[in-house]
Amino acid sequence: MNVHIANPALSMDAYLGQFAEPEGYLDFARFGPVSAAVSERMALSARMVHSEGGRGLATLEGLHVPSRAAAARLLAAEEHEVAFVGSTSHGLFAAAQALSRRSGVILVPRNDFPSNVYPWLRAAERGGLQVRWMDGPVTPDSIRPLLDDTVKAVAVSAVDSFTGALAPLAAIKELIGSQRVLVVDAVQAFGAVEFDVDAADVLASGGQKWLRAGWGAAALLVRDRVADMLEPGLGGWSGVQNPLNGEPHPHEPLRGAAAHTLTNPDPAAVAAYGVAAGLVLQVGLRQIHGRITETLAALLDAAAGQGAQLRYPRPGGGIGSFTMPGADPVALNAALAQAGVTTTMRDGWHRLAPHASTDAQIADALAGVLARHAHAA
Repeated sequence: MNVHIANPALSMDAYLGQFAEPEGYLDFARFGPVSAAVSERMALSARMVHSEGGRGLATLEGLHVPSRAAAARLLAAEEHEVAFVGSTSHGLFAAAQALSRRSGVILVPRNDFPSNVYPWLRAAERGGLQVRWMDGPVTPDSIRPLLDDTVKAVAVSAVDSFTGALAPLAAIKELIGSQRVLVVDAVQAFGAVEFDVDAADVLASGGQKWLRAGWGAAALLVRDRVADMLEPGLGGWSGVQNPLNGEPHPHEPLRGAAAHTLTNPDPAAVAAYGVAAGLVLQVGLRQIHGRITETLAALLDAAAGQGAQLRYPRPGGGIGSFTMPGADPVALNAALAQAGVTTTMRDGWHRLAPHASTDAQIADALAGVLARHAHAA
């Protein structure tokens, strides 16, 4: 199910007025400059912990509830199915350890971003699920030959961090069935891209990229339908019932995702996360994704028009990649930066990652730089 609201309370123009990143900034897959509302929340949180002592802390901790509600709404989840941890990697390590007492195999994309690789390798080294690699785009067709009775879980990114390929999560979940756990790294999608969120059994997503919430907090989703398959492998004192009531430890785990938390999250980061999620809910995820798609298409068309080779012409997520045959990629990357076009380069490929606030006219600047390099080549 793709999550959006039918009657947004914030116009797109008002939403766009929240942002002030440089005009040619196309690097949201690395970091998303925050909104004015998030910036104000961060500053207010800092003032509160500077001058208000325990009262300020109590106020910040009280913002955990609306922040969790906003994240749960974007995840089509019950509130107790969502908790906050420090980062996407933290959430994925928690997932890996939660599954570590199950014997069998997890399918992991070999070329995925490392945050969705090393949690599973480290768990396997300590007797957890053994890693079986998947190559190429993760689809039902690539998974099907690898499935057997030993496979207990599948790890996948909702959007590939480099190619922008959008994983067909609903079809993957239908294929693997209810007795296997689908674990999703959603950091390259959450808050900007419509994806099959209800197919995810376990999901982690930090807020520093497309959600534009800054660092320090990530949503961890653990759906009730798989709760009995997991153990609180990284669950610390914040994940147990009444940890400070004076009764001898150990205490019973909490219900829901909170059972998998190490400690209380940064309350200021959680408050910022809630503000960012609230903005997405107010304007509507479908509207945000639509603008991103249009702008990315314009950028990729401009690149192709100058002879660039595209990794995927229409990748589905908010990320696209190109390379210029015959051009020095390092020199081209420097020329793009000189022209005010901010991208990421990896292995000779240039990654484009615009947001809804990106002016589609930046495609003209991109085309101009590429035209000069195509002529030089």
